Amino acid sequence: MEYAMSISDVTVPNDLDSLWMPFTDNRSFKKQPRLFSEADGMYYFTPDGRKVLDGTSGLWCVNAGHRRKPIIEAVSKQVEKLDYAPGFQVGHPLSFEFASRLTGMVKEYSHVMFTNSGSESVDTALKIALAYQRNIGQGNRTRFVGRERGYHGVGFGGISVGGISPNRKMFGNMLTGIDHLKHTHNLEHNAFVKGQPEWGAHLADDLESIVALHDASNIAAVIVEPVAGSTGVLIPPQGYLKRLREICTKHGILLIFDEVITGFGRLGDSFANEYFGVKPDIFTTAKGITNATVPMGAVFVRDGIYDAFMEVAPEGAIEFFHGYTYSGHPLACAAGLATLEVYREEDLFARAAELAPYFQEAVHSLADCKNVIDVRNLGLMGAIELESIPNKLTVRAMEAFQKAFERGLLVRTTGDTIALSPPLIVERKHIDFIAETVRDVLKTVH
Repeated sequence: MEYAMSISDVTVPNDLDSLWMPFTDNRSFKKQPRLFSEADGMYYFTPDGRKVLDGTSGLWCVNAGHRRKPIIEAVSKQVEKLDYAPGFQVGHPLSFEFASRLTGMVKEYSHVMFTNSGSESVDTALKIALAYQRNIGQGNRTRFVGRERGYHGVGFGGISVGGISPNRKMFGNMLTGIDHLKHTHNLEHNAFVKGQPEWGAHLADDLESIVALHDASNIAAVIVEPVAGSTGVLIPPQGYLKRLREICTKHGILLIFDEVITGFGRLGDSFANEYFGVKPDIFTTAKGITNATVPMGAVFVRDGIYDAFMEVAPEGAIEFFHGYTYSGHPLACAAGLATLEVYREEDLFARAAELAPYFQEAVHSLADCKNVIDVRNLGLMGAIELESIPNKLTVRAMEAFQKAFERGLLVRTTGDTIALSPPLIVERKHIDFIAETVRDVLKTVH
């Protein structure tokens, strides 16, 4: 008689081969792996004990720095008390407490729906937009408008409204009924501008052309990142976001901000919509919501959107057929509540705003380095764009990434752009180290 193999029967050696790594050149990595085994504060540590400064907050997410004791203690206590509770038709106190704390951070948004990632937050926001339009009698509004070079996660909704070619080209038709605004990046007019460029607000009027093509009555929502992060830190021109808001309001189109990166202090305010003074109808968050200790996301909706669902559904009926097994997970809520306390007690959003000018000067000091064709910044986000080697896109930036790692600095690369987004606990000495290391690296990059 044959028996199914149990976990205890597994004797496969521990090596690198079994894991298919995401967004990674797996073949090159496994020949020359870069591994972290510990982290603390501003630093990662490799298995051989080497210290690597985190210049990217992990993946734009560890905003309060690594291994924060209040967060660790909150999660540890929670897992001993309630490890999991379903969120469908039952609940647990922490999810309601955390939702209340989040909506209390920002005016005009009365409800949140929990997810587990930025990708899930985006797909949730798109579904809310479609369902809302239907609930208010505008069910013909089914089209979405994204933006070239936009990144909205890896779900089918996110890659459909997203505008980064490698993320889309393998996956067929995706969602239909999608248009894309022109991106705002323009080296001729905006290279080496500090903060928001003056040129480019008129690019928002591209939305009027899309409206003219399809008619506003068919468009459900527009989704953009206030600052386009993953494509290389593209800063919105002055007045651009305000103009998008005006056009959407004029035509009854919902405006969605993807704040997965910009949320929770990255620009020196709670959210980018607060920083820019432009209010979307819906905005997505994740990453810094729990300091990345436990995966989580949240979608904020402006006052009135939740009510539209409650008013239309029959009494006793589910109002919105959507959610995830781990929505509002107890451990994530515990981590999130503790993270908000760390942000508040250490005043990290204001700290980011205070350090932003110093960070700006540091990244722009690299403008004279070899192969640099642009430097961009806003808040504690920065980018150094390199001229690409002909027919070898990304090669130059990846060489810089590897050499920075060898020198004790973690950076992020996208295309041939080096992106920087240090934790909000960063000090001037860390910013100096980042700039000095990048400068030394660029001297040696081909």
